[in-house]
Amino acid sequence: MPHVKLIARLLSVVELSEQDKVRLQQMPHIIKTFRDGDRVARQGDVPVHCAVVMTGMLSRRRVVSERNQISSIYVPGDVPDLHTLHLPVLDHDLCSEGTSTVAFISHSHLRRMLKESPGLTNAFWRETLIHAAIYREWVENLGSRAALPRVAHLFCELATRFEMVGLLDNDTFRLPLTQQDLADASGLSTVHVNRTVQELRKMGLLDWRGQIAYVLRREELETVAEFSADYLHALKVPSPRAIIMAAG
Repeated sequence: MPHVKLIARLLSVVELSEQDKVRLQQMPHIIKTFRDGDRVARQGDVPVHCAVVMTGMLSRRRVVSERNQISSIYVPGDVPDLHTLHLPVLDHDLCSEGTSTVAFISHSHLRRMLKESPGLTNAFWRETLIHAAIYREWVENLGSRAALPRVAHLFCELATRFEMVGLLDNDTFRLPLTQQDLADASGLSTVHVNRTVQELRKMGLLDWRGQIAYVLRREELETVAEFSADYLHALKVPSPRAIIMAAG
């Protein structure tokens, strides 16, 4: 159900009342499954629903100067197009990375729910601000860091975000990206990405096989990446059991 990871995500950054958890559990929704490369939404669309990532991963993409650019990655629990409640025309594509499952909640229901609940209004507003902070961090990462810390930073961020929704298992997480995708997200060539990942592997900090990323020495990887999770503004990282109990 879409509420499980959404509640986990919100609880990692804000307190929720029991009544608000019930509201999220009872949201009417439509569930769709997407294959790798499918567009969940296209630039120029005028959505009437917001998407909640249930499983898998989505990316925000645009073509800039004839090159694909990934400017955001979304993991389970994220609502990548929450802004369409106020900005009606989508200015980017939302694409599935690997197979993903997405729940769609109508704008009309979300507006009614947020009108009824100041707590959820605060939660989604905080979530919007955190994603703005993530975007700023991406800009700084691309603009200021060399290739090695830049790529390391992306892995550190994703590990932390998966951990926040109970999807990091012994510092291992599913990463359905190709080296080309990683190049599109980091502003590097695929050759440079390959060399950088190989260097991190030789340093014993990271391994990436198929669709599984293994963070081998997390603190050292975070040092290389100059990574601090402060910009993710987590209140706490719940255990997987706590997530299941909280979501009902």
